Amino acid sequence: MTETPPRTFADLPLLASLQASLLTQGITTPTEIQRRTLPALLDGRSLVGVAETGSGKTLAFVLPILHLLKTLEDAGEPVSQTAKPRAVVIAPTRELGEQVTRVFKLFTHTTRLRVRSVLGGSTMEVARRNIEGPFEVLVATPGRLLKLLDRALIDLDDVRFLVFDEVDQMLDPGFLPDAERITTMCPPTRQIALFSATLPAAVQTLIGKRFTDAEVVRSTGSQRVVASLSTVNRTVIDGKREPHLRALLAEPVTGGTLIFVNTREQCDKVAAALEALGRPFVLYRGEMDKVERRANLRAFRDGTVGLLVSTDLAARGLDVPHVGRVINYHLPQNLDHYLHRVGRTARAGRSGVVVNLVTERDAPLMQKLAQT
Repeated sequence: MTETPPRTFADLPLLASLQASLLTQGITTPTEIQRRTLPALLDGRSLVGVAETGSGKTLAFVLPILHLLKTLEDAGEPVSQTAKPRAVVIAPTRELGEQVTRVFKLFTHTTRLRVRSVLGGSTMEVARRNIEGPFEVLVATPGRLLKLLDRALIDLDDVRFLVFDEVDQMLDPGFLPDAERITTMCPPTRQIALFSATLPAAVQTLIGKRFTDAEVVRSTGSQRVVASLSTVNRTVIDGKREPHLRALLAEPVTGGTLIFVNTREQCDKVAAALEALGRPFVLYRGEMDKVERRANLRAFRDGTVGLLVSTDLAARGLDVPHVGRVINYHLPQNLDHYLHRVGRTARAGRSGVVVNLVTERDAPLMQKLAQT
């Protein structure tokens, strides 16, 4: 029997406390990926959700987790043991883990459920303190969680719901064994959800090996740019990009501008060009101090600085609501990387602009984009 997707959140069998929180925040209509995944997840089924960036994937698993755990508590089964969560969400980076934690905490005032995080970039002592006492939900980066497991500081024997968020980002050679190990340390009866903006071969391999019971749900917008995104292509002659950059920065834009490059060296070159122009900016790339990187992201997120220059490190999963424009100073070769980059703007139905500086070598990518 085919399920009828809910038109509003009120059509879903969510607890009254969650419905009240949604109304308080003015959230009434689910996005496509929420409409297509929430009924299955609330029914206890496992799935893989594939949807474009900015489509509301986080809320699609936050609500079912809180509904399940609060229902258990209301039935007289509260969590009482230390460091023994009932839901675990794995995020690829500290920044994404912090975003997921913030979404959970929008709904914990009414449910009174406890959410803790153990994320890379902080000390083990901080992680140890964060998991003191009983709590229901753990948000973790893979490496930090495995260190806690190795030291027997956390117990996954009571996990009822396991989520791998933005799983396509965790594709380094060490991830698949880590994912399998985390999964095997949870009960075999656990419900599982994998969420991704794209579905590369490595993710399909993971699904085929470990999560054969998971149904794959794709939004109609996955593998495509969103309709609210305007695209401008500017042809670069003889590699001369800086005149385009000067012209673009002179144009009015609503919100912040993200400038993407492919390498650390290109990042530094753009930084030098912006310094010469006297334009305030911040960098966000690998091989820089984590504290500095987080401070730079915070300055961009709160609007203190309107320009952020980054490699693909900022392309995946980061939700900065006010990004009005993405400039691909150097285009990626990979379509998935392009979709992640442009997904930083035109999020959740808002409008946005992407400007591509196009050279002859970008022809293969431009041909793929024309076919999407």
